[in-house]
Amino acid sequence: MAFALPVWIAVQDELLGHGADGESPNCFDSFDDETLFEMFHLTRTCVAFVADTVRLHMRKRRTNLSVEDMVMVTLDYYAQGLSSAAVQNRVSLSLAESFGAICAVTEVIADMADRFISFPETLDARASVATDVEKFCGIPKVLGVLAPGHFRVRTSTSEKGSYKNFLNSLGYTSVQTQIICDCEGNILSAAGCWAGSTSEMKIWESSAKGKEMEEGVNGSYWLIGGEGYCLSKAVLSPVVHPTSVKEIRFNQAHEKILDIMRTTLASMMSRFRCLMQLGFAEESSLDKKGNIIKACCVLHNIAKKFSVPLPPESGEVEPLHLVMQYQGEAGESNLEALKARHELIDSSFSEERK
Repeated sequence: MAFALPVWIAVQDELLGHGADGESPNCFDSFDDETLFEMFHLTRTCVAFVADTVRLHMRKRRTNLSVEDMVMVTLDYYAQGLSSAAVQNRVSLSLAESFGAICAVTEVIADMADRFISFPETLDARASVATDVEKFCGIPKVLGVLAPGHFRVRTSTSEKGSYKNFLNSLGYTSVQTQIICDCEGNILSAAGCWAGSTSEMKIWESSAKGKEMEEGVNGSYWLIGGEGYCLSKAVLSPVVHPTSVKEIRFNQAHEKILDIMRTTLASMMSRFRCLMQLGFAEESSLDKKGNIIKACCVLHNIAKKFSVPLPPESGEVEPLHLVMQYQGEAGESNLEALKARHELIDSSFSEERK
């Protein structure tokens, strides 16, 4: 569940409560449903909800610009990766105003993350998510899938220090956000923004969610992590060199649930083409890049809530790889975690359980 039903109802009530003096998102009415979806990769109902929600939060900001125009140019940028001529001809904003509008609306949507991106915090919520994961792949006591989402950026090759910081192990320059999703592809957490060369373990160990999970705040649950993560109390990595049928079966189940993250990130890039190339990046601009990524995560969850289909492929989507930096069991020095994984494999993947 991307966000709890009470949260959804509260948002709907809040919008309805302010609807009397609110404006209808009629600037989108100049497009028919098919054209609107082609342009924004969202349905009319979903676009209206996003526009209403942004309008409600923009009331707290001073702007002489039409909120509808601001939302339109922002959704256009997210979907197309640039400002299209069709939208620029429709709105009454200069290029400078459009850039400012994208920054402002992105900040508003990113600030809504605590309402639309929800990690299971209660006992019942955690049990429900873990049950869904076990039904999906057979691995018990799992709250979600953990991975770094890498998003391409440009950097100046003349600035060797900066270029090296953004160059990831896959051979291209990127920024990355630590993302957790459930087995249905809903984003449960999207935190921070780091240069592409930063290891996923460094990000995990320094993140608030990492410290919280490793300290057992959420109970004795795991997150599924690829081989770029070290097996720990909270991160369940695959067996690097399986030697038995049950270990092979566990790895197959692990790969099945891990593939949900690949699909989720690929889906986000397909819907929000801006994530395919976030432009030039500097260490000082990481917060701005992180806001765009977080805003797209928020809209991803909202789109799933409205059952919005993915757009037809308009080009080859960037293949997603989870970086492998830990090779062999050398990184798995936590004997307690090794024992816990061994017991999990014995109890859930032995031949007797087949």
